[in-house]
Amino acid sequence: MSAIQPLSAQITDRNFLQANGFSFTINRAPTVGFYGNAINVPGFTLPAAIQPTYLKMIPRPGDVMEFNDLRIRFLVDAGLENYMEIQNWMRGIGFPESLQEIYEWQDSSPVKHEQKNIIESLYSDATLTILSGILKPVFSVRFKDCWPHSLSDLNFDSQQSDVEYLTAEVVFKYSVYGITDAGCC
Repeated sequence: MSAIQPLSAQITDRNFLQANGFSFTINRAPTVGFYGNAINVPGFTLPAAIQPTYLKMIPRPGDVMEFNDLRIRFLVDAGLENYMEIQNWMRGIGFPESLQEIYEWQDSSPVKHEQKNIIESLYSDATLTILSGILKPVFSVRFKDCWPHSLSDLNFDSQQSDVEYLTAEVVFKYSVYGITDAGCC
């Protein structure tokens, strides 16, 4: 026989989170977030530590979390400004043609020269704000030390019969993220 739960244990919020209510900002690439049309809150795993015994290996909770990648798909603006923000960031980190690229990229950083060092200029913090059905902030997901890991192709096709706007996807690596209540409903 099941016991009746007290009133305080009952479900109070019977609404569902909508998948199309969000905004995204990344300090180093502000136009990418503005044109963003899909994003994920990355999952994570806690790998098992294996405890050997004479009978079998026993999985125990590990102590090093592994975070999945942050992915954002965005509409590419006609001047390629948002696409180039990410491409220049990646070129600045990887300097594929010359060392001068990293210096130019660092000079374009929104962080003031007195406040930054070379390592700090590689990363940027980002915030995903999850919105309610009436577009009020509900949760904030803050990503620390983001950097672009990959940027998708731009595929042009002259055989399209209808106008299709180009989208691109950027995958970010980061050190950690946290979800906080935006204090609203």
